[in-house]
Amino acid sequence: MTQSPAVRPSGRSGPVRIGERAARTLVAEFARINDPKAALLVGASPESPVLAAAIEALLPGDTLTVVPAASSSAALLREHVIAQGRWVADRVRVVDALAEAEVAAVAIAGEPFTGTAEETRATIDGLGKYLADGAVLSVAAPATPGRTAGAADELDRQGALHGVGSDLVLRNSPPLRVHRLRFTPADAAAATVLAPAYRPSSVPLTRTMHIDSNGVAAVGITLGLAALARLTRPTSKLWLLPALAAAPVAAFFRDPERDVPEDPSAVVAAADGQVLSVQRLHDERFGDGEWLRVAVFLSVLDVHVNRSPVAGKVVDYFVADGGFANAMKPEAEHNVAAYTVLDTTHGTVVVAQRTGLIARRIVQRAPIGALLARGERFGLIRFGSRTDVYLPAAAADPLVGPGDKVVGGSSVIARWR
Repeated sequence: MTQSPAVRPSGRSGPVRIGERAARTLVAEFARINDPKAALLVGASPESPVLAAAIEALLPGDTLTVVPAASSSAALLREHVIAQGRWVADRVRVVDALAEAEVAAVAIAGEPFTGTAEETRATIDGLGKYLADGAVLSVAAPATPGRTAGAADELDRQGALHGVGSDLVLRNSPPLRVHRLRFTPADAAAATVLAPAYRPSSVPLTRTMHIDSNGVAAVGITLGLAALARLTRPTSKLWLLPALAAAPVAAFFRDPERDVPEDPSAVVAAADGQVLSVQRLHDERFGDGEWLRVAVFLSVLDVHVNRSPVAGKVVDYFVADGGFANAMKPEAEHNVAAYTVLDTTHGTVVVAQRTGLIARRIVQRAPIGALLARGERFGLIRFGSRTDVYLPAAAADPLVGPGDKVVGGSSVIARWR
C-alpha cells in the first residue's frame, strides 16, 4: 500500500481518466506562481498527464513531491523521473506514502474523485494537513450525473465553503469539474508573484487567438438553428440567416492573448475600447476617500473579455440593479452593474462591469477569496457595454484621457505612485 486509505483518492475510478486539458487545469495554480514554491502531487503514475503537466510547470527553485497512485509504485515513478534528466530529478522527489510528504504551497489530486461523499471528505481532510497557510488544493470529479454524484456533490459543497475558482473541462472523457480550494486566507501580496492563470473557459483556436466558452455555446446554437431550418424547410434559404450569423457571433467572443506589462507600478485596462471619462469622485460603497475612475466603452466590435487591472485578492462581489441605457450616455451610470472589489498592496481597487443598451448578461468568474494576477481574465459582458476601474486617487496617477483607445490587459491606464 502506497498511502493511507484515509487520504487516498477514491478507488472506484473505473474508466474515468484525466486528459491533457484537464491535467493542465489541475496544475494551473502551481504553474502560475513565479516565486520558488513546493508542490505536492498525490496519485500519480509514470503515464499520468498530471505528472507530465506538473513537471513541465517546474521553474528553477521549485520542488515537487509525488505520491504514487494505488495502481503504480514509487520504484516505477523514480525510474520515470530519473529518465527525464538531472534537471527534473533534482527537483522531483518521489515518496512511498503521503505521510512522508512535507507542507506545500499547492497540492494536486492526480486522480479524479469518484467515491462517496464520505470518502471524498476524508480524502480532502487528509490532504488539507499538507497545505501551507494560504495554499490551494486542486481536485477534480466527473461533471456527469451517475454513480459519481457523491464525490461531485461533496466537491460542490467544499467549493461553496472554500472554493477560489472552478473550471468545467468539457474536452475530457467524461467531462470533469476542477475545483480549487483554499482553507486558510491568502494575503493580497501573494497575487503580485502570479502570472495570469490558464483557464479552459478560453478555448484556443490558434497560438494567439482564443474564443470564450460562451462563444462556443452561442455558435453551437446558431449552427443548430441553421441545421433545424434546413431540415424542416429544405427548399427555403432561411437556414442561411443563422448559418451566416455564426461567424460574427464567434468574432464577438474572441479572446486574444495579450502581453501584460511587467512593470509592477502599471495599472492596465480592464477591457478593450474607448476611454469615456477620467474622473475623481467619492463613492461610499467602496470606502472613504477620493477615487480615480477610468470608464471605458466597449462597442460590439471590441473584445468583451474583462481582465483584472491589478494584482489583488477578490474580497467582495455584488450586483447593483438598474436600467439598460446606452453605455456611452451619462445615464449608463445607473445601469445594471457587477462590482468586483480587490484588496491590493496599494489599497482597494474596484472593477465595475456595466451593461449597455444591448448588453444584458454579465459573466464574472472570480469568486471571493480568489487571487488575480494583473491582466488575468475574470469575466466578460455580452455585446455593447462599459467597464469602469476605480483606484484610490491618492495612490495612482492617470495616463489616459477621454477618447483614447485602450487594449485590455495590455494598455497602461494609470501608474501607482
